Amino acid sequence: MTGAPIVLLHGVGLDRTIWDAVSAELGRVLPDSEVIALDLPGHGAQPPLTHEVSLGDLAADVLDRMPAGPVHLVGFSVGALIAQHIAVHHPDRVLTLTCVNSVCDRNGQEAAAVAGRLETAGVDFALGAERAVDRWFPDGAGIPGAPALRDRTRRILLANDVPSYLHVYRVFATGDAELAPELHRITVPVLAVTGSEDPGSTPEMSYRIAERIPGTHVHIIQGARHMVPDTHPELLSALIAELVSTTR
Repeated sequence: MTGAPIVLLHGVGLDRTIWDAVSAELGRVLPDSEVIALDLPGHGAQPPLTHEVSLGDLAADVLDRMPAGPVHLVGFSVGALIAQHIAVHHPDRVLTLTCVNSVCDRNGQEAAAVAGRLETAGVDFALGAERAVDRWFPDGAGIPGAPALRDRTRRILLANDVPSYLHVYRVFATGDAELAPELHRITVPVLAVTGSEDPGSTPEMSYRIAERIPGTHVHIIQGARHMVPDTHPELLSALIAELVSTTR
């Protein structure tokens, strides 16, 4: 393969399989680039986390498992924060950066909401998982294949090692505040994409990324919610492919 690899990082509580449809589509539209979806630390096939971790710890783990050369880095949700951290502190490893449903510099109300979700998960993990599924695939939202997506996502969430989940969720709840003052250091081409109906990774947050990283292209998917890799894989893949093409 002649193109640089495309590395995909999932969100908290999920695993690399949420990228299956995107990986297949990217393989079709960019056949010369290897597509690599990684499990985050403490998720999927990775060993459980036995202690608290920082955003830097998660980024270091991912860096060790990425291809040695520069890559096109795509992060979803907490994966976007990890990808941003890598782009800030290891710019030689990143050719382009795609932030999918990313949070950025939460205000007080937004920070309180995510702190409440973290508290719920720590007290009643199953309840927190069910509420996440309800936010992502609400009844009446008109999401194609929603029942099957709800069931699959619920199974992935409930299979988590709970302490690992909580360790990474704490990073998700606070990492955007740590990153916000550093984002201006990113100089590679950047795409920020989210759903118009995502209550946690809002369109406003994607525009906050653009305010801090000049030249960022923002794409808001009308009617979409949080699980864009699941619900809009063709569109997301096309947007990623367009960004990748800027470096060729």
